[in-house]
Amino acid sequence: MSEWLVLTLAMIAACAVVLTVTVLNQRRVGDDDDPSETPDVLEYMTMMIGVVYAIVLGLAIAGVWEARGAAQDDVRREAQALHEISERSQVYPPGTRDRIRADVTTYTHYVVTKEWPHMIEHGDLTHQGSVLLDKVRADVSGYVPANDHEAQAYQPLVDQVAVADDARNARGQNAGATMPGVVWFGLVGGALVAIGLIFTLQIRRSPRELLLAGLYSAMIAFLLFLIWDFDAPFGRSGSAGASAFIDLFPGAG
Repeated sequence: MSEWLVLTLAMIAACAVVLTVTVLNQRRVGDDDDPSETPDVLEYMTMMIGVVYAIVLGLAIAGVWEARGAAQDDVRREAQALHEISERSQVYPPGTRDRIRADVTTYTHYVVTKEWPHMIEHGDLTHQGSVLLDKVRADVSGYVPANDHEAQAYQPLVDQVAVADDARNARGQNAGATMPGVVWFGLVGGALVAIGLIFTLQIRRSPRELLLAGLYSAMIAFLLFLIWDFDAPFGRSGSAGASAFIDLFPGAG
């Protein structure tokens, strides 16, 4: 059973129970009942819907913000590992060192200029990026240390390649949107209900009331836009998300 079917059945069941109880209670009410003696629940229901929707918005913003922070940490971890590889290869002979640094530069340049736009648009990594990182791994692991000093630097370099590969895989897993469709259904539907309840109140045409109604609607629209923008962990444009690579490898951009 799909989640959409479960959601539909749950909403229908909840509405059916409430309407059934309300109709049965109305049949039990006598003709001498005075509605003015019971409190008006309209304002209470409006307030509760606003509070519940505010909690949902807060949880959604916190969720996408946390996912965005975790994704950016993975990018910084990948860029830092590649930077360590480039710097620690200083102990190797000039030919090996230059080859490792050239392959690292090629990989970072490709990530920033080619793979990042592809990742933003399609939500996954490219095969060419994996090939370029494998070339860096082959350069590091394929070299045989010639002395103790090089041998001491060999294993840390291999470990940094593994860190970069792990961070790259995490970046690929976080490339897509983090908010499920059912959550967006609740957010958009809740916004329509919350704004629609404005029309159930006795809003007059005074400038103050119209201003407050407009600001309330604009605030909900802004919060939904904020969630939509943060839902892309690496940014909609992609330039901000790749700043960790550009900071450590200025030529990558």
